Amino acid sequence: MATSTTAAVNTDYSYYRTPLASRYASHEMKTNFGDQKKFSTWRKLWLYLAKAEKELGLAITEEQIEEMEKNIDNIDFQLAAREEKKYRHDVMAHVHTFGALCPKAAPIIHLGATSCYVGDNTDLIVLRDGLEILKPKLASCIDQLTKFALEHKSLPCLSYTHLQAAQVSTVGKRACIWAQELLMDLINFEKITSELRFRGVKGTTGTQASFLTLFEGDGSKVEKLDDIVTEMAGFKSHFIICGQTYPRKIDVAILSAFASFGASVHKICTDIRLLASFKELEEPFEAEQIGSSAMPYKRNPMRSERCCSLARLLISLVQNPLQTASVQWMERTLDDSANRRIVLPEAYLAADAIINTLQNIFEGIVIYPKVITKRLNDELPFMATENIIMAMVKTAGGNRQECHERLRILAIESATAMKTEGVPCDLLDRIKEDKYFGAIIDKLESCLDPASFYGLSVRQVERFVDEEILPVLQKYKGNITKSTQLEI
Repeated sequence: MATSTTAAVNTDYSYYRTPLASRYASHEMKTNFGDQKKFSTWRKLWLYLAKAEKELGLAITEEQIEEMEKNIDNIDFQLAAREEKKYRHDVMAHVHTFGALCPKAAPIIHLGATSCYVGDNTDLIVLRDGLEILKPKLASCIDQLTKFALEHKSLPCLSYTHLQAAQVSTVGKRACIWAQELLMDLINFEKITSELRFRGVKGTTGTQASFLTLFEGDGSKVEKLDDIVTEMAGFKSHFIICGQTYPRKIDVAILSAFASFGASVHKICTDIRLLASFKELEEPFEAEQIGSSAMPYKRNPMRSERCCSLARLLISLVQNPLQTASVQWMERTLDDSANRRIVLPEAYLAADAIINTLQNIFEGIVIYPKVITKRLNDELPFMATENIIMAMVKTAGGNRQECHERLRILAIESATAMKTEGVPCDLLDRIKEDKYFGAIIDKLESCLDPASFYGLSVRQVERFVDEEILPVLQKYKGNITKSTQLEI
């Protein structure tokens, strides 16, 4: 099923709109960080708290509970804005806005809680749900790349170190190098999700003193209250220890995983851009797509460039929560609030936009085997010199050092001609013309068989897919997206 990665375009162009929201991120991720979800989740948390307090014996009626339940999504944002302007406090503005709809429940809304009860717990819910959006998408990217790797597992290609020709590999093996990094990122996302804990019901500075008062000193009920609300919110556990907020190191952990993912994508898409410049492959390019306003022939790898650009942003964002975590004086300071409103949604939207674009690349990537083979053949004679030495020693009883020296001289001559005269590699012809190598002329072609150079590449691809990729992807069976659609 095709998935649109952008929502309907906002046609009011009179004010600034974050490009991540207006151009790149998916509807589901923007909705996850939208005000409707945020403030309806606040109301759900107030409902959970009231239900749990009622269950544990506080004087809360079923009528009050029902009144709250009916108005979870009925949010008067204009009233909330007026209330916030008056009180200069977003939580109290929404307490009053909710209370206006629930007059019977108004006295018990937010009972015993601090602002971070709804603020931080909602953040944790949104961060968790955002990871649940990203994980199957990343799994889908890996699935597409895996198919590409298997399809081209035996296609020999030139490999590089220092961006200089090194040895022979295969297109599929290189794709597995990319897939391995993305697999590590997916496992990181899974680990963070599994370890994510709820802040819970802790009071103003984490002591739960207000709730102990409500339950007349019964600590077991306070702890039970924490457990009940945590379960209602869909978490398996909560922090036993916290200050006013959940530990800001949670934000560090998530954005560190995102930064690591950004590094993976930047490397992969840089490789794709380089290979595109070699004309070995191309990312998808629509029939009417324009590569340059001035140069009609251009087919720029704009999707890979976008991924690199957004990945650079994602890598940089981790500095913010690191600094925030480092300056949380005592039980908390409020200088974390404004920047977290910006950096957390932007990080998730950036990661989402990157994954959407990356899958689109993997779905439509095109390779050019003849170009790949030509570029390999230009370098293959140089790489075959060791095989030629072995053939000379085994077949003709040649001296290894003498053979090495003759080949060195011929290789330098051929390389010099290639660079100074722009001619193709003629090392093989030079070897054939040298009488010294006459005894192995009939073996030269076998010495240049690419399959004899790429070692266990094919087997490595098969083992990596079977033993590492497929067991992870199995968890996402049924949630793998086969096709994406980019609006821009």
